[in-house]
Amino acid sequence: MDARELADTLGLPPEVTVLIIAATPVFELRGAIPVAIGHYALSPLRAYSLGVLGNLIPVVPLLLFLESGSGLLRRRSRFFDRFFSWLFERTHRNHSERFDRYGALALLPFVAVPLPVTGAWTGCAAAFVFGVSFRYAFPAIALGVALAGVVVTAVSVGGQVLLF
Repeated sequence: MDARELADTLGLPPEVTVLIIAATPVFELRGAIPVAIGHYALSPLRAYSLGVLGNLIPVVPLLLFLESGSGLLRRRSRFFDRFFSWLFERTHRNHSERFDRYGALALLPFVAVPLPVTGAWTGCAAAFVFGVSFRYAFPAIALGVALAGVVVTAVSVGGQVLLF
């Protein structure tokens, strides 16, 4: 059962479902906006707005508490210790050159390109790994989410036109 089916089963309003999907680490905008437009027939502007808002909901807590939360989980669970070690090492290995060169601005395209393993959640992890402060990370991630929302909305509307 996917997120949309679960929400339909629970009887959640479409807007709440879209916010929840957009806030999840795997689906984010890439899942929320197509569901909003294709399944719930929300307008592209409404789908975009809800998708961006939902995707930004976890950003502030992640930026503020990822360090302390990951440390706590790593101390309490071997699984989380391995997971966070893998995630942080992978992020550092794959993106250190870009962050060394551009600093917080490197977060913008990293979040804005709506591909797997990119997005707000991973952008928050990258900000943590590279020591980007909230002051610089949040605006870069928010702008990246807004740009990714435009791309996903355009692709969703284009796909809908092609299918129907």
